[in-house]
Amino acid sequence: MEKILFICTGNYYRSRFAEAVFNHAARRDGLAWAAYSRGLAIHMAEGDLSEHTARALCVRGIAGHHTGPTRVSLAASDLAGASLIVAMKRDEHRPLLLEHFPEWADRITYWNVHDLDQAGPEEALSEIEGLVRNLIDRLASRPCPGSARFGDTRKA
Repeated sequence: MEKILFICTGNYYRSRFAEAVFNHAARRDGLAWAAYSRGLAIHMAEGDLSEHTARALCVRGIAGHHTGPTRVSLAASDLAGASLIVAMKRDEHRPLLLEHFPEWADRITYWNVHDLDQAGPEEALSEIEGLVRNLIDRLASRPCPGSARFGDTRKA
């Protein structure tokens, strides 16, 4: 089983939604991948899961067990254990990765999904859902695990 790591700031909203959507689709489609998510600054969020994420998962019929039970801070072992790493927004997350995990900053796929300060939850979560579906399609079409590298899916 290969693993994909989704990273955001608080591990509360965007990365948790991506994790749940990915795990739901991978299980449904029989894809030999599993997702997990982590945050670069989990102290910036309160609670276990954003109400926007919980509501969006419910509306889509995605069970809460497809994401972890609470927020988790990113560790080097999380990065080392992933076959593919996606950070939600280059401008927001690359500087934090350069500060805390500089050897990983250029080995990550960066999307450009805005946080609540720049986009409403409907817009951001719909964008994540589309990006995850595209990623699932690409992974499902690979002939063998590890046979292709994925570059930046979206540039900032």
